[in-house]
This record gives sequence, structure tokens and C-alpha cells, in this order.
Amino acid sequence: MPLVSTADIVRGAAESGRGAGAFNVIQLEHAEALVAGAEAAGAPVILQISENAVKYHRALEPIGLATLAVARAASVSVAVHLDHATKPELVREAVALGFGSVMYDASVLPYAENVAATREVTEHCHAHGVFVEAELGEVGGKDGVHAPGARTDPDEAVAFVQATGIDALAIAVGTSHAMLEKTAALDLDLIAAHRKAVPVPLVLHGSSGVPDEDLTRAVDAGMTKVNIATSLNQAFTRAVRDFLAANPAVVDTRKYLSPGRDAVAAEVARLLGVLKAG
Repeated sequence: MPLVSTADIVRGAAESGRGAGAFNVIQLEHAEALVAGAEAAGAPVILQISENAVKYHRALEPIGLATLAVARAASVSVAVHLDHATKPELVREAVALGFGSVMYDASVLPYAENVAATREVTEHCHAHGVFVEAELGEVGGKDGVHAPGARTDPDEAVAFVQATGIDALAIAVGTSHAMLEKTAALDLDLIAAHRKAVPVPLVLHGSSGVPDEDLTRAVDAGMTKVNIATSLNQAFTRAVRDFLAANPAVVDTRKYLSPGRDAVAAEVARLLGVLKAG
């Protein structure tokens, strides 16, 4: 199955009322695990590389090209996405490398500045056939701050989409990034109100903090693209710790990273079922 565009996965899911799973890549093992999980579930998947992951690798190109290679070798539809980019030059690099979509995050700016910056990025991406996601009503947690009270206004969301020309919108409905426990309380009525009003697919960030049954309810209420990262890192780390605790003399990184990769693959397959992806 060739590498596909994010638009194909997200719009197809939106039209059929399914969820599209979007999971973060930090290392090559993550990319391999995400694809393995999607293949086990028989569902499409979106592989996301965040600006923070780029900082970790000190450059986008090495991890970006590796992730694209893993995607191209998959037996299911796989898209590659740049997540939470705050720098237009990073967006342009991702577009040049062949990413199918970008999430440009100017949500911390005042509304008018957010619109202007997002519109400029969107025009560049659309000129190259790249799908654009943006965020309105800042979703908390990227700096360790749990801010579940943030909410996006549906009327403002409609105006933002019209003013920027974006293809998908991440909204604040009760989640927060980097949550380690599933204690987020989603505002399902607000999701439904946005789905009725907003003309593009909706995106749920910070989904690791959402109980499984509420993830399914969120998709039923109108969410399409669902981003999950922290809970997969928990699964990876737990498996590595367990292996090293049982095998303290092992120093070959392949031996202890493999259980982490396998754990993430299993969790991705399970989550894609929760999201009714496929």
C-alpha cells in the first residue's frame, strides 16, 4: 500500500463517522510499532512527528525520511504528519520532504495574529497539495499545565476556518496534553455543536487522558482525527522497564527496545478498535 495523503484518511473517516487514529513518532521503533498495530487492526493510521521530536533529533530530515520509508512499506494506508509546528520554516521543510499534512499551532497568539499566520501557512501548503490542521482555544498541557477548563466557541471556530482556509480544526473540549491518567471529562455536547457548525473535520488533542468509552463517544459526537501520544509512551516505557528488571545484565538495546515496540503495536491495534477506525 503506497503512502497516502492525510486528507484521504481524515476525510474518508469523517464521511463515514469513523475515527482516524493519529499517533506520535519519537524514534524509529515508534514508527514501526504504529504501522504494525495498524496492520494488525486492518486500519489506516497517521504517523505524527512533533516539533518537540524534531528538537530531540536536532533536525526533521533524519526522523522524517525514516518515518516516510516505514509508511511506504506498510500494507495499510499510512500518512505522515507534522504536529504542533510553531515555526513556518519547519512547515516548509516538512512539505518539501513529502509530508501529507501539517498542524500549524499559532494558538497562543491573539486571535487576529493567529488567523493571519495560519492563513499564510495554509496558502503555502495548499499550493503543494498538503492538508493543514490548526488549533483554536488552546489545549493545555504542553508545558505541564493541566488546563481542562479551556473551551473553543463554535461560532468563533466557524469564522476561524473561513478566514484561514484550513482543512481540519483542533478544538478545546476538556482534554489536556501529557495526561498520565484517564481523568479528562469531555464536553460531548460541545463536540456535537462544533460538528454541526464547523465545515471541516474536528481533531481531538490530548486524548491519552480520555477513558476508552469516552473516546468512542467523542467519535460518535463528531470528532474525527484523534491524537494519542503519552499513553503509548507509557506502554513503551513500562515494557522496557519490565524487561530490564527481569534481565538486568542485558546491554543490547535491541533486546529491550523490542518489547517496547511490541507493546505499542498492541496498544495501537486496540485503540484503533476503540476509535472504530478502518
